[in-house]
Amino acid sequence: MLGKTKGKQLLEYVPDYVVFDLETTGINCYKDSVVEISAVKVIGGRVEEEFSSLVNPQCSISYGVSRVHGITDAMVANAPTFDKVLAKFVDFTEGMTLVGHNIHSFDLKFIYRDSERFYGGIPGNNYVDTLRLAKKYLPQLKRHSLTVLAEYYGISTQGAHRALNDCRMNQQVYEQLGLVINKGCMPLFSF
Repeated sequence: MLGKTKGKQLLEYVPDYVVFDLETTGINCYKDSVVEISAVKVIGGRVEEEFSSLVNPQCSISYGVSRVHGITDAMVANAPTFDKVLAKFVDFTEGMTLVGHNIHSFDLKFIYRDSERFYGGIPGNNYVDTLRLAKKYLPQLKRHSLTVLAEYYGISTQGAHRALNDCRMNQQVYEQLGLVINKGCMPLFSF
């Protein structure tokens, strides 16, 4: 349900959630656009459903950005625009806690901006940012990128920087972080 109030950031493990990720034309949430959105719905710690779509940003994707995520202008030429895709994403995530890596500072800004612009309100879902959790519960790591965390837990990083692959990777990372959070202790792994 869309409203005027953002959800709260949680610093805990919840067993029912939707992990999501965006790929964009750049890192500026004021001028760049979404080119891919994916989400994985998890109930009781188990993957139940996936959602993924390329998005036509109605502008060109720069060569440098395309090299990062591998999405080209040709790939999105016939994709739906974000106003159509975002509505499906909002329905898919309704009532669920959102989980993602660096979503507080990046992904949610695009979601809030475009939800307000297209529909006049924003999703009020509570959310968990795995970057913040990792910094809190894995302070021994020098870096806390999603791929570093995946490697730390022995999770494949193949296909990183495509939204659905990053969702699958982050879902596994979040489950591992959940074990640490629920035990209230530091993991026995070393990096």
